[in-house]
Amino acid sequence: MEDAFRPSTDLDDPPNSRLFLVTSKSITEDIIREQFARFGEIQDVWVVKDKQTKESKGVSFVKFAKSSEACTAMEEMHGKCLVDGTKPIKVFIAQARSSGSHRDVEDEELTRIFVMIPKTFTEDDLKDTFKVYGDIEYCIVVKNKSTGESKGLGYVRFHKPSQAATAIENCEKTYRAILAEPRNKTPAPENDYFNTARADHVMGDPGMSSCPFADSGNYTRGDLRGTDIITRCLMVSSRASITQEQVYSLFDLIPGMDYCEMHQDSYGFSTGNTVIRYNNLGSAVYAKTKLDGFEYPPGNRLVVAHIDDGEDRRSPLGRMAMQLVAAQMMSIVCNPAAVQLRKTSTGYPSPAVPQLPRVQTNVALPPLQKLAPSDSRVKERLFVVFKPSPLPVDVLEDVFCRFGSLIEVFLVPGRNVGYMKYAERKSADDAMASLHGQTINGVKMKVMLADPPKEESHKRQRTY
Repeated sequence: MEDAFRPSTDLDDPPNSRLFLVTSKSITEDIIREQFARFGEIQDVWVVKDKQTKESKGVSFVKFAKSSEACTAMEEMHGKCLVDGTKPIKVFIAQARSSGSHRDVEDEELTRIFVMIPKTFTEDDLKDTFKVYGDIEYCIVVKNKSTGESKGLGYVRFHKPSQAATAIENCEKTYRAILAEPRNKTPAPENDYFNTARADHVMGDPGMSSCPFADSGNYTRGDLRGTDIITRCLMVSSRASITQEQVYSLFDLIPGMDYCEMHQDSYGFSTGNTVIRYNNLGSAVYAKTKLDGFEYPPGNRLVVAHIDDGEDRRSPLGRMAMQLVAAQMMSIVCNPAAVQLRKTSTGYPSPAVPQLPRVQTNVALPPLQKLAPSDSRVKERLFVVFKPSPLPVDVLEDVFCRFGSLIEVFLVPGRNVGYMKYAERKSADDAMASLHGQTINGVKMKVMLADPPKEESHKRQRTY
């Protein structure tokens, strides 16, 4: 196939050993081999070409023998010019074709490893053992929450992907070190042992919740419209990145919340689901009715549903009593003296939901500016990568227009990337300088210069 590697090469052995390059079309295989050979053993180079014209498409792959070699090459060569007069190249760790995404030098998932350690190990012991492979950001020893004893498992986060890869390749085999990735990201069959072991040990990164997490598989979803189930437990689902503290703050507006638990997988990553439990049925019914579909953060609609909490509701009398209690408790929750609420046309009170700003970020953004005319000449384009998912177009326009001369926002269908078109290069440069690596409404953005429009590219070539 045109965009694949040669069949003779095992693409993912070892994992993360293949690079994806975006280069000028004039860059040849020989140039790539010459520039990248100093980082290690190159097993293959593949320059993607047009089937008809045989002209390079400006996309290439480089397969190294080791992951550490590929990561080092990415760190050293990203943004460099291979030949004088050509544009800087973009270098990523290529992912399996089924994943549809590549990782760059700033991807934190490439810097965190999971290890098995003696139960006598402290965090200092863990750091002393692995610091020989590079600068360590932090170490964590997973402990039993009841006894405080070590479970013989640990996490080490390095500053660079190459350091983590070197540690995996060179540490003692007894540590069984592997990259600590979410389970849905290119799992390897040989790591089933670790998948099973990790499922019994849940922990969080610094800054993430340390509360005990429930297993979403133990709950059955319900819906007031389709079933009779009405419980004190709710499942809150979010597609956008959101913290337990944010969910807690929102649902704590309804009186009577007992606890809030965000589900995490065995690697410490959020699954996007949070269990809320109230101490009465009325509060749960009220929260489900009013917050299901609520946009938080802006552009992300929450899904709220009742889930089975284990209580017996099989008899008709029990269900009737349950609904009666829910109605009675609703009147208590909606007491005007306790909560300032207003009536709606449905007869239910509106929740005192917070008036959230349209754009939530720590970045000091300039004032809003008008969009440039749609027929303006495009002088610069920005390429934006979103994690975990793209922001709505209207939110992106709100953010990127503030730097002036924004013509259009375009999101690539089915991908977590998009383009921002500007009529002035300075506006694009200012937006890139301010927004690269920043988080907007819970979505992290990587903002880079895109390839110049064809007419601009031809014009620049004529000036050389």
